[in-house]
Amino acid sequence: MNKASQQPTLELRRISKSFGKNLIFKNVNLAIQPQAILSIVGPSGVGKTTLLRTILGLEDVDQGEFFLRGAAFNPLDHSQNQVGAVFQDFRLFPHLNVLQNITLAAVQVQKKSTTEAQEAAEKLLTSLQLLEQKDKYPFQLSGGQKQRVAIARALILKPQVLCYDEPTSALDAASKWQVADLLEQFQASGMTQLVVTHDAEFAKRISNQIFTLGGQ
Repeated sequence: MNKASQQPTLELRRISKSFGKNLIFKNVNLAIQPQAILSIVGPSGVGKTTLLRTILGLEDVDQGEFFLRGAAFNPLDHSQNQVGAVFQDFRLFPHLNVLQNITLAAVQVQKKSTTEAQEAAEKLLTSLQLLEQKDKYPFQLSGGQKQRVAIARALILKPQVLCYDEPTSALDAASKWQVADLLEQFQASGMTQLVVTHDAEFAKRISNQIFTLGGQ
């Protein structure tokens, strides 16, 4: 195995974050190996989602460094969309249908043609068993369907890492294990994934690595 293949896909070194005088976490170090699923767990209020938001460039950090495949990167620079996200509230645009939600960033940010983006979106929708929903609007979808649309919207940008914030929080037990199956399918296809979750049972099922935040 060569050195490049041994590089973690995503690495955080000495990440610290405060809000005013309130220290959220200090000197966090973690590394996600290629094609692994890493779950960030810990008590409520310990800063799991805040840590995820720093990885996504939605919060700045007080100190620390981020690396993708061994190269330093700035999460605040969103121009390359190297880290994708599926948020707890899905964040779909209510005035756009499923196909439009998925293709919007591919066309506007990555400058793909509408035709190219729609073809890629339809392939993703087919794989996620959502093709029949492509002309529907978010209010017409179930929670599980909204989540899969949000996943397709992230996947179309071909991120190096796909992150999820509490992916099972709004789902029943059956849907939760369907999500677990989906993450395992993505892993088998080569995707590196990071999951923030309070669900220890879910984390144990899906994870190659578990990182417990708290007590720094």
